[in-house]
Amino acid sequence: MSNETFPEIREAVRKLCARFPGAYWRELDRERAYPTAFVQALTEAGFLSVLIPEEFGGSGLGLAAATAVLEEIHRSGCNGGACHAQMYTMGTVLRHGTPAQKQAYLPKIATGELRLQAFGVTEPDAGTDTTRISTFAKKVGDKYVVNGRKIWISRAEHSDLMVLLCRTSPRDEAKTSAGMSVLLVDMRQAVGNGLTIRPVRTMLNHATTELFFEDLEVPAENLVGEEGKGFKYILDGMNAERILIASECVGDARFFIDRASQYAKERVVFGRPIGENQGVQFPLARAYVQMTSASLMVDKAAELFEAGQPCGTEANMAKLVASEASWFAADMCLQTHGGFGFAEEYDIERKFRETRLYQVAPISTNLILSHVATHVLGQPKSF
Repeated sequence: MSNETFPEIREAVRKLCARFPGAYWRELDRERAYPTAFVQALTEAGFLSVLIPEEFGGSGLGLAAATAVLEEIHRSGCNGGACHAQMYTMGTVLRHGTPAQKQAYLPKIATGELRLQAFGVTEPDAGTDTTRISTFAKKVGDKYVVNGRKIWISRAEHSDLMVLLCRTSPRDEAKTSAGMSVLLVDMRQAVGNGLTIRPVRTMLNHATTELFFEDLEVPAENLVGEEGKGFKYILDGMNAERILIASECVGDARFFIDRASQYAKERVVFGRPIGENQGVQFPLARAYVQMTSASLMVDKAAELFEAGQPCGTEANMAKLVASEASWFAADMCLQTHGGFGFAEEYDIERKFRETRLYQVAPISTNLILSHVATHVLGQPKSF
């Protein structure tokens, strides 16, 4: 997003983030702790409910406003990873949830009484081949009984609700995306009663977990949409996720460019600011060009999503160009700072680690290229 969009929202987010400086995030990073105070502040300010319609207590501003929020969070040196799922899960819940589900959950999510922060899709034996998930929900009377396993599920320990994708019928080789359904799982009741959560320590503080389901009972009324059509529903969540993650990458790129640009003007070596050297200037300028281009792609994808138009390709492309822009900017910033970039107190090494994730998740760069090659350029599938 460009700086001209949603200026009031951006300014308010910047002021809020100023209350959570680098020292706050460094301490959390060392302890691998969840940023509870930060998430609470965002909730109270209404930033996590921008996609929830006004009738349910949100502001109903749409995905473009949400991208502005997340971009500014990341540009400020903070991290939206602890809370962005509350935005992108709305792509599934708002578009496909029942009126009763929306009435029961959305007002409480808007106030912060409930957290919807877990998105249960990936499995250890399926990876990004979502059609091969094996977690199974068997209909028994007025409930579903769930058995299976999920991996790389962030924030499960800090969420009251989870959007869970599972199979409700065996995989059909002719219609691989059929037979999957979406359930809203109440984590407060599930943990210890069929759901076990195991934390997975990673190179960044993302509250990542592995989930084990053993005869977990979920009320049938928690089925989102129709049984067997969950893959289509989850795509709306995934497209929103990719667009929102792309906006975070744009924010990260801006953070790195801001820091490197300032440092290059102030750091004097051999009697002059290092920013006078084209070897420093040109990578800075290239990072800015790449970031600006990615920002425009995010705008386009969000516009299509809000209009209810097909946007899978645009969401994927936005995520690819934004993640590559942020990674180039991160490397440039670290190189510009030299040894100081590795010092924790500059926050660059932390953000460097955080933004590297988006080359891999929520979808890898190579799979995006495969999507464009087959769906846009008409090439034969390679898998």
